[in-house]
Amino acid sequence: MISVFGSANMDLVAYVSEAPKRGETVTGHRFRTIPGGKGANQAIAAARAGAAVAFLGAVGDDGFGAELRATLAESGVDVRGLRQVPGPSGIAHIVVDDDGGNSIIVVPGANGTVTGPSGEDLATIAGSRALLLQLELPMEAVVAAAQAGQVSGVPVILTPAPAQPLPDELLDAVTMIVPNEHEAAAVTGVTGAYAALDALLERVEEVVITLGSEGALYGSRSGERLGVPAVEVKAVDTTAAGDTFVGALAVARTEHMPMARALRFASAAAALSVQREGASTSMPTRRQIEDSLT
Repeated sequence: MISVFGSANMDLVAYVSEAPKRGETVTGHRFRTIPGGKGANQAIAAARAGAAVAFLGAVGDDGFGAELRATLAESGVDVRGLRQVPGPSGIAHIVVDDDGGNSIIVVPGANGTVTGPSGEDLATIAGSRALLLQLELPMEAVVAAAQAGQVSGVPVILTPAPAQPLPDELLDAVTMIVPNEHEAAAVTGVTGAYAALDALLERVEEVVITLGSEGALYGSRSGERLGVPAVEVKAVDTTAAGDTFVGALAVARTEHMPMARALRFASAAAALSVQREGASTSMPTRRQIEDSLT
């Protein structure tokens, strides 16, 4: 089982020809509400890629909260660890342009009430084969969950997004960190994927830097280095590409795929996701991923 300790947001998505500049108003083509949040996205991606998944987090007592819970459950994710708190659920306001690019504003809502894993959460984490973390919950909660995974000998996979400096106590508990190139620069203070990779490997055992259309770069403290090209596709919406990659990568690692194969598996999942609109709605099934690799 893979545990995901993270955020659940309702994505409020506006589709436009070109994103508005500061002070500018534009007319959109369409608007959708789509269940998302980096934690929920990774949980759904991992479940669709073939893993048993438990989600640990919080939603509000509003209609969005009920819909988020239902979406996770319908995707095969165990939601017994998804608590309900008074007030609104988290939301993300997303603008998607005709090139598939996006800009996002996150309002934490119920996610901001999660200050650490509960006793039940700790038991779930301890029984997991991997723990996925992101940074849309309060940092103290993320650190506590990472340390719980470390104490239990559970591999901890961190997506450092939204990008921000990371405390030492978090990095000390992380097994693998999976930033994009922007996040890698924000965490390390250095530019360039290879320089950031070397800097991150001083703190973390394994590093995967996603490079969008340029693929992904992997390194480990054992000296292994791998580069995997991206699958060439026409992007419709890149909103959940990174989360799909991480969810699929976690599945591959818990199945002990060789790293080169694991990266290809994750890249294929991400490529399929960007050809569809939305976050959770865009994530491929295990069969779809495997068929794309044949």
